[in-house]
Amino acid sequence: MRKAFLGLSLLGATLITYAQQPAKKPLDHNVYDSWQSIGSKLISNNGQWVVYTVIPQEGDGNLFIYDRKTGQSTIIPRGSSPVITEDARYLVCSIKPLFKDTRAAKIKKKKAAEMPKDSIAIIALGQPGILKISSVKSFKTPEKGSGILAYLQDTPADTSKAKGNKKPAASDNDPADDDKAGNAGAESGTLVIRQLLTGLQDSVKHVKEYAFSKPGNQLLIETGADKKDSLSRNAVLLWHTATRKADTLSQGNTDYKQFAFDEKGEQATWVATADAEKALQPFFKLYYFKPGQDSAAIIADKNSHGIPANWAISPNASLSFSKDGQHLFFGTAPILPVKDTNLVDFEVAKVDIWNYKDDYLQPMQLKNADKELKRSYAAVYHLASKQLTQLGGKDLETVLFPAEENSTNALGYTDIGERIPLQWVGRTLKTAYLLDISKGTRKKIVEKLDGQLAISPNGKYIIWYDLVNKNWFSHNNATGAIVNISQGIPTKVYDEEDDHPDVPEAYGTAGWLANDAGLLIYDRYDIWKVDPSGKEAPSNFTQGLGRKEKIRLRYLRLNPDLKYIPGGTPLVYSAFQENTKYNGFYMQDYPKNRALKAPQQLILGPYAYADLQQAKTAPVFTFVKSRYEMSPDVYAGEEIVKATQLSHTNPQQQSYNWGSASLYKWTTFSGKPAEGILYKPENFDSTKKYPVIFYFYEKLTDGLYSYQAPAPTPSRLNISFFVSRGYLVFAPDISYEDGYPGKSAYDYIVSAAENLAKQPWADGKNMGIQGQSWGGYQVAYLVTQTNLFKAAWAGAPVANMTSAYGGIRWESGMNRQFQYEHSQSRIGATLWDKTALYLENSPLFSLPRVTTPIAIMANDADGAVPWYQGIELFTGLRRLGKPVWLLNYNNEAHNLVQRQNRKDIQRREQQFFDHFLQGAPPPQWLESGVPATEKGINWGWELK
Repeated sequence: MRKAFLGLSLLGATLITYAQQPAKKPLDHNVYDSWQSIGSKLISNNGQWVVYTVIPQEGDGNLFIYDRKTGQSTIIPRGSSPVITEDARYLVCSIKPLFKDTRAAKIKKKKAAEMPKDSIAIIALGQPGILKISSVKSFKTPEKGSGILAYLQDTPADTSKAKGNKKPAASDNDPADDDKAGNAGAESGTLVIRQLLTGLQDSVKHVKEYAFSKPGNQLLIETGADKKDSLSRNAVLLWHTATRKADTLSQGNTDYKQFAFDEKGEQATWVATADAEKALQPFFKLYYFKPGQDSAAIIADKNSHGIPANWAISPNASLSFSKDGQHLFFGTAPILPVKDTNLVDFEVAKVDIWNYKDDYLQPMQLKNADKELKRSYAAVYHLASKQLTQLGGKDLETVLFPAEENSTNALGYTDIGERIPLQWVGRTLKTAYLLDISKGTRKKIVEKLDGQLAISPNGKYIIWYDLVNKNWFSHNNATGAIVNISQGIPTKVYDEEDDHPDVPEAYGTAGWLANDAGLLIYDRYDIWKVDPSGKEAPSNFTQGLGRKEKIRLRYLRLNPDLKYIPGGTPLVYSAFQENTKYNGFYMQDYPKNRALKAPQQLILGPYAYADLQQAKTAPVFTFVKSRYEMSPDVYAGEEIVKATQLSHTNPQQQSYNWGSASLYKWTTFSGKPAEGILYKPENFDSTKKYPVIFYFYEKLTDGLYSYQAPAPTPSRLNISFFVSRGYLVFAPDISYEDGYPGKSAYDYIVSAAENLAKQPWADGKNMGIQGQSWGGYQVAYLVTQTNLFKAAWAGAPVANMTSAYGGIRWESGMNRQFQYEHSQSRIGATLWDKTALYLENSPLFSLPRVTTPIAIMANDADGAVPWYQGIELFTGLRRLGKPVWLLNYNNEAHNLVQRQNRKDIQRREQQFFDHFLQGAPPPQWLESGVPATEKGINWGWELK
């Protein structure tokens, strides 16, 4: 009897405790900085070690090292940029300075050389202890080798003249990673080469640059002259990691660039110049070294046979050897005129000259000027014959080599003579050539192609997708035969749902089979195997599973070293089911000598998955898993479905009123089935009414299960924040009709709003809309067509398509005409051909109908939408006496970049919608504004 009574007492205590649980609090603006995300993530080759970083939005993060054998984790405070050695025995990472120290240095406006410096940590995996080394500029390990590490330390600051001997206070309890400023102005440092197994170290002073060979057997080191030694000179050293000794390969040049080794780490190359450091036009030479030479030899310069007249070796082109080490690829460039230094700057005109015959508009030329000045053209040096072949040129600016790099074939293409239409089409036609790298000959294979090209890994084929013909083609580089390789595929290999006034893009390719034996091509759901020679009919590689289940299957290249899809090993696909929005992974056995079977499901469910990795020598996976209600976390295991959760980000989320995300379906005014994401607060009560904010762009439902971290965003709606504070947020998908983007938005968004307003829990009298960029345009259009919404927020909107049509996208220098004729703005014609459509879709010409209060963000450094579009909208509404506000974040981009501005706009968005949709008092900036004389003093946040 006593036991029964005790049980009832405990039950009563549980009920009382549950009843007394406090209500979860709403998110506020103070939560942002500490909210975490997963940063970098690695898995060791043997699958034992999983390394990942957890970083807050602002502050100090942590690096975690998880041992799958023991289940134990080691934490490295502020660890970042981890590298696990090939033998899985060591981990090396950077250690960032304390956030508070960096912040304090910024406040004091310290120079770059005086800022707190990174440290590094060296960890013997599975062993106790961490070695920390301070003031490290960089570190490197071999791509394929093990047991060796090189790191460049700052030159210590000269403290000989420092007053007093007071020891500076340590930043934390570990003085080994204190972040001291290095020698101000130092261009070089001390390179330390550490044998990881023995701990033996060697150092080289005055090092500017260094590079490991892929296997780690050699290290190229550039050293600068010792300013205290008048006889010392700049030099290139070759460090032998086995003997721990260095040979001097070159000295006396003023600059060295583009260090490279061959696959075996035996041959080396770089470019260098002996011209003065301040020379207006230094000329570089190509250097080469192989075993048996006493020093590096110059094998090419501007006077070499094969270099075009008035051309020179480019210092800006990457150098590489063919896989067999027989060919050395480099770049050349025309010798450009130099500026006349005798001219007096204030006596010469500053003018941009626009010419209608220019390939590119002046703004685009200016934007790309530095890139063009550094442009190089492909050339090859044949090491056996000591002959040089120029491959590229001004008439063939792009040259692509096979991934295996042993073929004598290469692909070259150009859009010369076809560049002007870029202004209104958004892309250019290309003419492609098959190149023979040994002879330097060209053979034209396709002319004026509207599409993209590639060369197979072994160089046997060149393939391209023709946007106009909507098919894939191959060119047999041995026979010259051109074949339509996708015409036998019964499904569409291009975007079935594309709704732009243009030719649809292809779904793409998964990759090549070994020895160029086949190419895998995507349709909407499945993968097709095609014979590039055209002899065999296409076959459904995934056995039709994707289309049957409405699942998009896409191949994941889990081993980045492989240039082709290997036979005899299972293939892993990402999977997305269109009707449920489920995500997951499938696996398919790919036997060499047996028939293919359909892929098998590994996992598929109501989650989002990201960054799947597999250990190279063990069947172990790691990935990130999340959903709207679940913060992203790292998982690892041999079976994805049974993987172990390693991280536990954002435990504080449990204290806040979060929310849920679900699909909501309705029918548009035009009778089309539609769907969107409905976000509800965690404490949703169907007997209450909630204000609704509609957030939209184009199609968003594929992200149904995506986590929406509370964060100060670039100008889009902070969904989880508003949901937590008692709003419903609805994100509808929109499909567009050519010529009528505004009406299409109205058809989907307003019909959704009217449908939701019929629900007993949606407050149809308090609904608002918010959008950024293309979404901002749609906001501006909608308020001219309906008074259904009580408040509207438009970020970077286009108000007047007639003026925006001829505007410039300043981030790229491109004209905006292509956007209206072929792309997102979807008019599908020129301003002169369809003037009425431009006027009809422009909010500016219907502003008298507006009754909805609207806030606009238009920034003066917007590189996508001319900021005068926001000004046209604001001044038009102001002239008509409509309630309107405009925020111009100074020197800010299309999407806000600076965090302080992101925080500011989030605060204002909350105040705006709280006032109009929840009846909160208006802040000063809404009620009366903030005078320019109070800028930087008063932000107008105070509520009236």
